[in-house]
Amino acid sequence: MLASIIPLFDSEMNVKCYSLFTQKENYFLNTSLLGVGHLDGSGRIDGLEVVQSMGMETLSNDADIFVPVTNISLFAKIEEQCDAPHNKLILLLDSSVTPEEMYVNRLKELKEMGYKFAMYKLEVSKFEKYKPVLRLMDYILLNHKYVDMEKAKIYFSNVYPNIRICAINVNDMATYERLKAIGCCDLYEGEFFRNPSNYGEHEVSPLKVNYIKLINMVNGPDFELTKAADVIGRDTALVISLLKIVNRMTRNSTITSIRHAAAMLGEKELKKWITTAVTEHLYTDKPSEITRISLLRAKFAENLAPVFSMAMQANELFLMGLFSVLDVVLEMPMKDALEVVFVPDSVREALVNGTGPLAVPLTFMKEYENANWQEASRMMIVYELDMDRVYHAYLDALSWYRNTIIDGDMEIKN
Repeated sequence: MLASIIPLFDSEMNVKCYSLFTQKENYFLNTSLLGVGHLDGSGRIDGLEVVQSMGMETLSNDADIFVPVTNISLFAKIEEQCDAPHNKLILLLDSSVTPEEMYVNRLKELKEMGYKFAMYKLEVSKFEKYKPVLRLMDYILLNHKYVDMEKAKIYFSNVYPNIRICAINVNDMATYERLKAIGCCDLYEGEFFRNPSNYGEHEVSPLKVNYIKLINMVNGPDFELTKAADVIGRDTALVISLLKIVNRMTRNSTITSIRHAAAMLGEKELKKWITTAVTEHLYTDKPSEITRISLLRAKFAENLAPVFSMAMQANELFLMGLFSVLDVVLEMPMKDALEVVFVPDSVREALVNGTGPLAVPLTFMKEYENANWQEASRMMIVYELDMDRVYHAYLDALSWYRNTIIDGDMEIKN
C-alpha cells in the first residue's frame, strides 16, 4: 500500500480539507493490475482502510478528507468500511460515475447517510449531460489550466449554487494570488504554498535570528547542554514546551530549573527536541502546512534511512527533511538560506544541488508526497525499496507529528 495526503487551502491559506491518495500495489511488479486485474477486490476502498487504521485526527487533524471512490466501489457497503463521521468524508468521483439512474439513486442513498461528494476529471463539454450527478455534488475539482475559472464560477453560481469550486494544479504563488483576486474559487490545491514566491532583500527577523542561533548551537561541533538551556530560558514558549515533555518523562521528579530540565532530558534527546520545537516556532509566520510539511518530511526521511540502507545517516536525513522548505521560510534561495543555518555538507549538497547520497531519498519523498505513484513505484524497483516499509514509514511520520505537535506532547520517538 502507498498513501499520501495533499492539502486544499482557502483564500486565507487555511487548510480546509485533505485529499487522500492511495495505491494498493506496485503496478510495475504486478503488470496484470494494469488490465482488469485492478478490479480485484474493488469493493474495498483503500482510502477508507487508511482512515480507519489511522484515524481522522492523525491524518488530517479532523479536517474533511477527500477519498477517491470508483464507479464500482461506490456500491460497496461504505459505511461498514470506516467508522469515521460520514460528514467528514468527501467521496471523490470521476466521470465513470455517469448520469444513469443506478448511480444517481446510489448517490442519493449515500447522501441521506451524511456523506459528501466531489467530482473531478469531468470535461466542460459534459457539464450539461451530468446535471443529475452534479446536483448531488458538494465540490467540483477543476484544473485551472484547462478551464476558464471565471466562467466556471458564473456557471456554477447560477446552476449549482451549493457546489464549492476547487482549483487544482495551482503550482505557484502568482497563480494562487491571481485566482484569489478574481474570487472564483473556494479551495486551492497544488504546490504553490511550498514554492518560494519572490526572492528579495529580506532581513531575517530578530526573533528568527535567535531561533537560528539555537539551531546552529545544537547542530554545531561544540554543543553544550547548559548553554542551550540558558538560551531556551529566554523564550517562554520553548520553556513551556520543554517542561511538558520532561514532566511526561519524569512524573515523580521536581524540576528546579531549565538547566535541570535539560539535563534530565539528556543531550541526545535535547538536541532532537530543540531542532523540532525551534523549527515549529521559526515557521510561525508561514501557513501552518509549511511547518507540517517540514516536520513530516523530517520524520519520514529519518524513517526511510534503513529502507534505503542508510541507517547511519538517519540524523542527516532528518535535518534534510526539516530544512527542505527553509528557502520558503526565510524567503531566499536555498543556497543563501543554508548559509544562515548550519547543516552537514551532505544535507547542503542534496538541498542546493540535488546531488550526493541524500538526494535520492529527497527526490523519492517529494514524489511520494505528491502521490506520483508511477515515479515512486519506479524508484522502489530501482533502489529495491520494500513497499510496506515505505508505507509504514509514512504513517509513522503522521503519527509522530500528531503526538509531537498537535497533542503538544513533544515526545521524541526513535
